[in-house]
Amino acid sequence: MSAEVKKEIELEIAHVLFLDIVGYSKLSVNVQHARVEELNEIVRLSEQFRKAEAASRLLKIPTGDGMALVFYKSPEEPAQCAVEISRALKDNARLQVRMGIHSGPVSGVVDVNERTNVAGAGINMARRVMDCGDDGHILLSRHVAEDLAEYERWRPFLHDIGTFELKHGVPVSVSNLYSDEVGNAKLPTKLQAVRKRRAHVRWAEIGAALIVLGAIIAGVFFFTRGPTTSALRVLDKSIAVLPFENRSEDKANAYFTDGVQDEILTDLAKIADLKVISRTSVLQYKSGVARNLREIAQQLGVANVVEGSVQRSGNRVRVNAQLIDARTDAHLWAQTYDRDLADVFAIQSEIAKAIADQLQAKLSPTEKKAIEQPPTTDLAAFDLYSRAKSLLLTANFSITNDPDVRKAIELLGEAVKRDPSFFDAYCELAYGHEFLYAVFGSDHTPARLALAEAALQAATRLRPDAAETHLARAQYLYYGRRDYAGALAELESVRRVLPNDPRIFELTGLITRRRGDQEEGLRNLQRAVELDPRNFFTLQQIALSYQFLGRYAEAIAAFDRALSIVPDNVETRANRDLWELFWKGDTQPLHQTIDSILAQGPSAIANTADTWFACALAERDPAAAERALVALGDNVCWGESAIVLSHSFGEGLLARMTKDEARARVAFEAARTQQEKIVQAQPDYGPALCVLAMIDAGLGRKEQALEEGHRAIALTPMEKDVNTGSRVIQYFAITAAWTGDKELALQQLETGLRAPVAAVVLSYGALKLLPFWDPLRGDPRFEKIVASLAPKDASSPAK
Repeated sequence: MSAEVKKEIELEIAHVLFLDIVGYSKLSVNVQHARVEELNEIVRLSEQFRKAEAASRLLKIPTGDGMALVFYKSPEEPAQCAVEISRALKDNARLQVRMGIHSGPVSGVVDVNERTNVAGAGINMARRVMDCGDDGHILLSRHVAEDLAEYERWRPFLHDIGTFELKHGVPVSVSNLYSDEVGNAKLPTKLQAVRKRRAHVRWAEIGAALIVLGAIIAGVFFFTRGPTTSALRVLDKSIAVLPFENRSEDKANAYFTDGVQDEILTDLAKIADLKVISRTSVLQYKSGVARNLREIAQQLGVANVVEGSVQRSGNRVRVNAQLIDARTDAHLWAQTYDRDLADVFAIQSEIAKAIADQLQAKLSPTEKKAIEQPPTTDLAAFDLYSRAKSLLLTANFSITNDPDVRKAIELLGEAVKRDPSFFDAYCELAYGHEFLYAVFGSDHTPARLALAEAALQAATRLRPDAAETHLARAQYLYYGRRDYAGALAELESVRRVLPNDPRIFELTGLITRRRGDQEEGLRNLQRAVELDPRNFFTLQQIALSYQFLGRYAEAIAAFDRALSIVPDNVETRANRDLWELFWKGDTQPLHQTIDSILAQGPSAIANTADTWFACALAERDPAAAERALVALGDNVCWGESAIVLSHSFGEGLLARMTKDEARARVAFEAARTQQEKIVQAQPDYGPALCVLAMIDAGLGRKEQALEEGHRAIALTPMEKDVNTGSRVIQYFAITAAWTGDKELALQQLETGLRAPVAAVVLSYGALKLLPFWDPLRGDPRFEKIVASLAPKDASSPAK
């Protein structure tokens, strides 16, 4: 073959955005060139375009009157890019652009002149979909629309406009992506014409064809689900079980009532044909007060709610439950059960089955068996378990809830002592120990991990093949062993069996994030929020994911969503403005928030005194920093991931800032005594050794500090844990700076900035304002790094 011979790039699934300029051929040559250049510039300014290009996962193909952009990670990428382009074109009357998106196989080809092109069904279908549109349209193939419908945030944008035969009789199913701000809500002209032609065809000529066509369409809708129909079906079978009212004379039965509601919710969540909102999100809608069910349903993204009450008296129990369509306030079903107390678990199962039947949800034999299995036969053990589970559910709302977790562990220990066959209690007990070991990190010792493993082994002996056992093992492998591959394998085995458990997506998100795929981690956390939309912890993790990606505007938006759930949570209010400080280097919003919290009284600031301390350091206000240290008590002064700095360290840092060498030495000596005990208890834990290195650097022990820092890095390879590994490298830059080794400090700083995970201590605001970095100030290389991190427009968030 001649120079026409081409080499092919491997065939793979891609997500293609095709766009062109409407009416291009009618323009003069000069105007054509100007319009194409203008379009190119708008596309290049898209944040999604830049992100994919920076990751080398974007193929750009010019087509004369437009272009094809080939993404490789997710169908969200071309959709987000199209939205950003549409927004940029909104007020541009000169440039009329239409867009089409499809996911499918493509193969790249590179000719002898090294020019890149693509071919395949993916690119062809994207162009066909685009060809259906007019100016402003963002059209999607059915395949892409179905994929996007899996994400709650895209559903309001998706509008199914039908299946049509276009060129060569090829059927194309099209959805229109639009909102008030982007896209074009009108039915495309071509599709209007197709519908008009159909309306005028004589019925006598196509009667037989319509019968056949009707059968085909029926088959299509039976075997496939378009995005609109799919979304409606999910909506009809979506449900939230709200907290039940405790009508017992003994108010101590409140936990028993919570347990009944939780078991009904848990039973319903086992049914794959239902979408069931997690208990974490519904527990905020307290019983005994007036509820706006329509508003609650909208906040949770469901069509139906269950309300009820429990009255326990002696050996009798009365349970009332009712199913309500919140969209119409129609009562679909209600029942009162008045029985022996011993029958309470049978009542719960009957309620779940009755609700599933009312919603016409398919119930498999396996699901029916799981629903009918009682958690325990010991009601006292069930009371203990219900109290403990409630404590663990709320533990994520504050870092000061360590005592609640320890109390939950104590209660669960009593529960399994009463009933050694209480499987669910062992699963919760394992998680409680893992919480202290890894989530809070307050007891990161082999002894604590051994207790978690013992509880997991007990659960495994009772029900070795249960989906809940696999989930519990996944949690143990992640939190306790950092065995990511093993944890993901366990999660994959139960994904279909526990369809409504947000912990599967949450844990998958945390794992993929630690493995370095921040975008995939974020997507899984967003899927978890669809099932648990008011989970404060998960929303915080989403904010953290955005921060890891350096996307502070979106991180702050996630904090705002969390604050809509717990508006009085002072930690989140302060953290939101702290991250604005890190992003923009502006202390004013945080200062005002701290003042408003202090105005509530001296105790109000306790849970966020560490943030007050950071603000005072950034403003170089020693008096405020002293007051913050007093408010801290024995709590830590700084914490980022696994890097935790003690109160004594904070005293030393403040003394360094004010150049009080004597006080700094006393404080760092006290901090070293504390930290050395932590390192001795866990000698192979890199973050603890990293902090010890910083303390020794503060004490002037250069060689020892650098040795400890290097060993901490060796103990925490990024291949094992990209989050913690990045942190240890990044904080070692502070150690090097404090020892006076500027060259090493700047080298580590640049290495830290290239790490896969962004750290707040290396943010623009932290580098500019915090005293960690004082030894490097004035060095032109350091100042250049700081300037390079300044936000392009610090006055307003990026859209």
